[in-house]
Amino acid sequence: MAESTTGPQPSALSLCDVFRARQRIAPYVRRTPLVPSPWLSALAGAAVSLKLESLQRSNSFKVRGAFNAVIARLQRSGGAPARLVTASAGNHGRALAAAAETFRLPLVVFTPIDAPQTKLAAIRAHGAELRAVGRDYDDAERLAKAFAAQTGADFISPYNDADVIAGAATVGLEIFEDAADTNTLIVPVGGGGLISGVASAAKSIDARCDIVGVEVEVSCAFQTSLRDGRLVEIVPGATLADGLGGNPDPETITWPMIRRLVDRIVTVSEAGLAAAIIGLVEAEHLVTEASGAAGVAAATAMRAGLAGRRVAIVVTGANIDRARLTALLSRTT
Repeated sequence: MAESTTGPQPSALSLCDVFRARQRIAPYVRRTPLVPSPWLSALAGAAVSLKLESLQRSNSFKVRGAFNAVIARLQRSGGAPARLVTASAGNHGRALAAAAETFRLPLVVFTPIDAPQTKLAAIRAHGAELRAVGRDYDDAERLAKAFAAQTGADFISPYNDADVIAGAATVGLEIFEDAADTNTLIVPVGGGGLISGVASAAKSIDARCDIVGVEVEVSCAFQTSLRDGRLVEIVPGATLADGLGGNPDPETITWPMIRRLVDRIVTVSEAGLAAAIIGLVEAEHLVTEASGAAGVAAATAMRAGLAGRRVAIVVTGANIDRARLTALLSRTT
């Protein structure tokens, strides 16, 4: 396994780390809105708001971690350029490509061969070298790590990277600045970078805050691992939520953070994801990808458990192919 040129990384994150990340990335990211959802509030019997990272630059929260990782590396190296490589289901690759373009760094992005075309086109548009050759995300990650080992390029994981996690944590910081009385956070879980960061920030601000992770039924590595008491490898199934599929790195720093900070992980079905995408279009006039709608799918499925709570759901991204969105919406016509 190739190691990052930054060396071993900690499995803990402080608020100071998050504030440093916010200072680094402020010129390059948007402060996204936290908006009340009358639709979900009525369903859940709770005060539910949506943190709209779907409106972020590159239409995904991933830009926060990508820019923080690149800027932090440049600061540590004294500004010396480096060749970067990553693996991505699409959004991290797009975000890192934007960061690499901004700082004129070469980047190679490995993705699954069937990654959404809207994400692949954006990676190319930012000038990164795209290698859409992986059988799935796990295979793309193996190929990217092998490339790093062979070439000396710096592998920046979408989740197993302290700087990426610190950048993602700024989402949680903004939520509490906008709604200090939030007591439940619902966060989609892929490799665990977002929920590790958000949970670290939230628990530092209010240790009583309830952190709920959301995985898909066909690919629930962390829920399975929490049940078994150790990080286990699963056989992931095909899912609408391409950003949530696959196994995490067996040495990921997100695993101990999730064990310590996340109160529970729930799963959502493919039908639930589709219904959430449709519901967000119809009730909120918001376009989201399936990964971005996972928290909403969980809220509608577990509404009794949210009654009386003050809930923020992270809507992580909006990069859905037009054909897929059209097919989903046509189901209701």
